[in-house]
This record gives sequence, structure tokens and C-alpha cells, in this order.
Amino acid sequence: MPWTEVKPMDAKVLFLSDCLRNKSSFTELCRQHGISRKTGYKWYRRYKAEGFSGLREQSRRPLYSPERIPYRVRKEIIRLRKKYKWGAKKLCEVLAKQHPEWTVPSHSTIYNILKADGAVPDRKRKRRVVRTISALRTAQRPNELWTVDYKGQFRTRDGLWCYPLTVMDHYSRYLLACDSVVGTGYKAARAVFEKIFEHYGIPERIRSDNGVPFASRSVGGLSRLSLWWIGLGIIPERITPGKPQQNGRHERMHRTLKDSTACPSAQNAQAQQKRFDAFRRMYNEERPHEAIGMQVPQAVYKKSERQMSDVPDCIEYPVDYKVSLVNHNGCVWIDNHTVYLGYLLKGQKVGIEELSDELWSVCFGPIPLGSIKRTEKNTLLFTRESKNCYLCP
Repeated sequence: MPWTEVKPMDAKVLFLSDCLRNKSSFTELCRQHGISRKTGYKWYRRYKAEGFSGLREQSRRPLYSPERIPYRVRKEIIRLRKKYKWGAKKLCEVLAKQHPEWTVPSHSTIYNILKADGAVPDRKRKRRVVRTISALRTAQRPNELWTVDYKGQFRTRDGLWCYPLTVMDHYSRYLLACDSVVGTGYKAARAVFEKIFEHYGIPERIRSDNGVPFASRSVGGLSRLSLWWIGLGIIPERITPGKPQQNGRHERMHRTLKDSTACPSAQNAQAQQKRFDAFRRMYNEERPHEAIGMQVPQAVYKKSERQMSDVPDCIEYPVDYKVSLVNHNGCVWIDNHTVYLGYLLKGQKVGIEELSDELWSVCFGPIPLGSIKRTEKNTLLFTRESKNCYLCP
């Protein structure tokens, strides 16, 4: 025989109907309905005071909570959110530094306060893609690796295009540059890097995507900018095409940059650059970062010991390499033959390693360009390197 399902409201009504008919003593009645005398009297008093509406479930929230967040604390949390647009963890750190005499709420409490105020927008859940294992190495100290990219171009309110060029230290998250340039050309990008190198020194590697001016379809994927970097002793790295997650730290910074400076954009390029400068100061000196122990990037970063003045005049190759100068046509002279490497390399010195009587490998600095092989017709054929790899460890 199946059990009869009785809802809580029905149980209360059955108890009160028996109670009003005075079928038995109150103690015996409570025992028959499986409740305590305290509960029975509570239901009876509510029925007498409010009728059947008093039997509905009521809020169990206490009238007074000693853990309730004071209004001025909640007001300050909301003010900081509007000012910085940061998350709960960072706001917790800032609140503790600015108001050490307060009892700072936990991360989850701050998040709930922001959520109740409507400061945290609802986001749609995305289907996650399985991560691809990358061969790119991370950094263990400042200036071991810098990352560079253009934040998507947008128009200022006077109708002119703005191309924000950003450079960041991978280890400390220190934002080295955030400059508004007129395009993605070589001259504008080099001017920004010359300013950075003179002030902060030279890194060991620079990671970028595969767009201009960082890379090209030339031999080795080199560009005028990456040729200059290699001449300074910097190894250019490129992420896999279509894999922006390999430069995820930089992309995440771009999202914060957009929310803080370009929504909406400024009146003109000068006003927009003032926003970028203010954002850079805030990002480096005020905004704590969870990945570096809630410190600000300025507290972790230090300038490079390698300076532009210390860079040698030419690229050095191993002693067993033959150093050849690429002529104005992009060709080198090997074994009484001219071999075309690429017009971009004109005036540069490349290293050629003889592997056999019929095979040579060619590199420019740490970048392998390809191989030269003797054909059956006794001519030399240059084949480009298909992989984006490096000779140095």
C-alpha cells in the first residue's frame, strides 16, 4: 500500500481542524500528529491571529545580524567598483589598504554586494574549447619575455582611427607602453620600441601574433621590425595563427583597457592618449594582480640590465659558420652560385653552415631560414624553413 503524501500546509490544516473539534487533549493531539507541543501552540496562535494565512512558511532571517555589512562599507565597495571596474578580490585588497580600521568583508560577500547592486552583469555560459599544449616558454623573471599587440582599432569622436600599441612584461604584468599610433606601420612601431628600450632596457624575447609589423610572409616570417629586434639581440616569438590564448595575459589586459578607456572613446587622439596614460599608471601602480600575490606590477618589475648601448654592431655566429652578406637583390654567393633568399634581407649578414657537399643550412641570428640543396642539374635550390623554431635554447 503506497504512503499518502501530505504537504506541510495540509498537515497544519488537519491538526487545527482536530484541535478545534476538541477530539482529545492537546498533548495527545500533538503526539498523534507527530509534532511537539511547542509547535502545536505556535500553529494555534498564528491561526487565531491571522487565520489560515498565518500558517504559511515565514522567513527565517533573524531580525538582527551582527555580521551584517554596514551601509558605509557597502557604499564604499560600490564606489570603488564604479571607479576601477575591478573584481571582488582586487576590491578587497584596495579596501583593506585604504581603510585598515574597518573589518573588510570576504571576497564572496563583496561579490554578493556588487551583484545585488547590479554592478556585475550576467554572462552567458560559453562552451569551452579544449586547450592546445603550446611549446612557447613562459618567463621566470622580469624582462625575460615581453608581449606586444595592437588593441583593436577604433575611431575617436572626431572620426579619426586610433591604433593602441601595447607592450607588457610577461612575468610582472607591468605595462611598459600603451601608445596611440596612426597605423600598424614599421616606423610608428619602431618609434614606440626605441622609447621603451631607452627607458627600460632590452628583453631577451618578444612575443607577438603573426600580423604586421611583427611578422610577414617573407623568409622565416621575418619583418623589418623583427630584423631590428634580432640585431639588438632579441629573439622574436610568434604564437600559432588563430591561437590568441597563447598570449592570454596580454589579451586579458586588453579587455580591461577597453572597458576603462574606449567605452566610449575620447574626443580626439590627444585626449585618448591621456586616458591611456592614466590607465597605465593605474594598472601598474594601483591595481593588484592575483597571479603575483595581489601585488601591483610596479612592485615586481625592475629594469633590464641589457642596454641598447651594449649591443654589438653585428650579429655573431659560431666559428664553423660562413658569414655571407645578402646583396641588394636578396641573394648570397655559395659555391660559385647565387642563391636568392629574400629581398627583405638585403644588406644583412646571414650564417651558412655546411652540412655536406650538397647541403647547407642558412640562419639569420637565432632564426633558421631554410636549407640550400644541390640539384641533379648542379644548381642550388633554397627551401624555406616551414617551422617557427629557434636555434637558441
